[in-house]
Amino acid sequence: MTTTATAIEIPGYRAGTWTIDPTHSEVGFSVRHLMISKVKGTFERFDATFVTGEDPLDSKVTATAEVASINTNEPNRDAHLRTNDFFLAEEYPTIDFASTGVRVEDGDFKVDGDLTIRGVTKPVTFDFEFGGFGTDPYGNVKGGATAKTVIDREDFGLVWNVALETGGLLVGEKVTITLELQAQLVQD
Repeated sequence: MTTTATAIEIPGYRAGTWTIDPTHSEVGFSVRHLMISKVKGTFERFDATFVTGEDPLDSKVTATAEVASINTNEPNRDAHLRTNDFFLAEEYPTIDFASTGVRVEDGDFKVDGDLTIRGVTKPVTFDFEFGGFGTDPYGNVKGGATAKTVIDREDFGLVWNVALETGGLLVGEKVTITLELQAQLVQD
């Protein structure tokens, strides 16, 4: 069930343009490994701009992450992820997202958009949870949120894998992307 924004109360909400605060934000992911555990990683260099409308459902976001900044705490794996087997970072240096709409479903915000990885663009939906709004000790207005989605990496051409002797595959198909976001209002 989709709800109009007038039925939703967002304490401290402000319309305007916001930029990501990278020192208080994280672009993370996790994927099944050896079919028994998950490997987590981050992209250390990223950027995003949010334009919040008077009606929250009119808001937009664009974001990018630099593939070369991938960090799974294992340098050899990170180097492999940058190669043609996975992201082909030299040819496709960024992962990009552009929202196409914001909606409320069963009381929860959903941000729909186009995700581009390795030159392949697919629609995705992020579950979006506001953390709140506040002012830091320097007078800057900040907003916080968590966004999460699950993608099939093979849909984006990330198909490399190894069959295991015990059955199954080395790397899972489903990747959970989790964004911990803090942004600063730059223009009302």
